[in-house]
Amino acid sequence: MSQSLTDAIGAFSPAFALAVAYSGGADSTALLLACCQKWPGQVGAIHVHHGLQAAADGFQQHCQAVCATLNVPLVVRRVDARHSAGQSPEDAARIARYRVFSDLSLENWPASASGKAAFNGLRVQSIALAQHADDQVETILLALSRGAGLPGLSGMAKHWQRDGVSYCRPFLEVSAREIRAWLAAQDIGFIEDPSNTDQRFTRNRIRARLLPALQDVFPAFRDTFARSASHAAQAQDILQELGAQDLTRISRPDDARPVISQLQTLSRARQANALRFWLKAHCMTVPNAAQLDELLDQVADCKTRGHKIDIKVGVGFARRKGDVLAWYNP
Repeated sequence: MSQSLTDAIGAFSPAFALAVAYSGGADSTALLLACCQKWPGQVGAIHVHHGLQAAADGFQQHCQAVCATLNVPLVVRRVDARHSAGQSPEDAARIARYRVFSDLSLENWPASASGKAAFNGLRVQSIALAQHADDQVETILLALSRGAGLPGLSGMAKHWQRDGVSYCRPFLEVSAREIRAWLAAQDIGFIEDPSNTDQRFTRNRIRARLLPALQDVFPAFRDTFARSASHAAQAQDILQELGAQDLTRISRPDDARPVISQLQTLSRARQANALRFWLKAHCMTVPNAAQLDELLDQVADCKTRGHKIDIKVGVGFARRKGDVLAWYNP
């Protein structure tokens, strides 16, 4: 069942100091206010100025004004979020945001941040993000449209760790309608970002056209999509465990690189799973489906000492080095 906002915040138990990713929109405003009400004086805010639209300066000024009213310390970071060729604007902005979060997680809260001086000098332990149940459905539909595997169909995680910081999405089981209803009862303003209604973006078309249709045909779609995402995430966890076990078995004790002859003893499906695990966990890259298929074909054909493997995989190259498969990032 979908949660109420009050129940979601009641169940939220972050490590402190807690920072809220604050855009000034309805969702992050509700998250910031609810956290401040529950933990007064223990919450800070991070605003990322993407510089992608003329209104961005106004967004920053709004966030500064709200945080001053709430007496919440605010850090503002400006980024270059322009997308490169072949990259979506949404992905570029997301990567820029997480770079800011990662940088802040490695340092103490800057003493120059506006707001309560008592918060200054503390290290951020948790960062809260305001994605909600509707965002989760949109993410899963996007993954389906791209032919994603289990990692994509698992949707967004509710909790995860990065650079020693706990990231959390307390509203992931709360609907957008519930958030707006709660916010309507609070005496606080928020921004309506015009880019959120721009239907040139696929996610906005899903929000405007598909979600109302799903609501009409499957009223419980938020709960059922969340349940499916949970099943996919559980299956992915099992595959991760199996991949780690297989990689240990087919690698030398002192080297995570797969021994090709040992890799060939696995079924093609387990080879693919072990290679995905190796590439992501040890090489920090993710192959696309075509690259992985080509790599599997090359591994299958690698029967002689002179057979070479040298193909593009992820952002680098997989190459044969003696009896092992190696990966290089040029």
